[in-house]
Amino acid sequence: MVKEIERAGIPVVHVCTVVPISLTVGANRIVPAVAIPYPLGNPALEAGEEKKLRRKLVEKSLRALQTEVTGQTVFED
Repeated sequence: MVKEIERAGIPVVHVCTVVPISLTVGANRIVPAVAIPYPLGNPALEAGEEKKLRRKLVEKSLRALQTEVTGQTVFED
């Protein structure tokens, strides 16, 4: 689905826990997530720290969304 949305001219960011799967399906903008059971958070952290973690992932995803890419790109830290 990611590739079809991109083909329509809408940039997409694929936030994932297993990067090789995203590469296999052909996602262009890939942002690694935290872990399989909690991709966008970590319940073991204190509330304030988890909020920082979530904000960092959202900001990284927004930067990836704004970045022109010519092929598959993994946006690490």
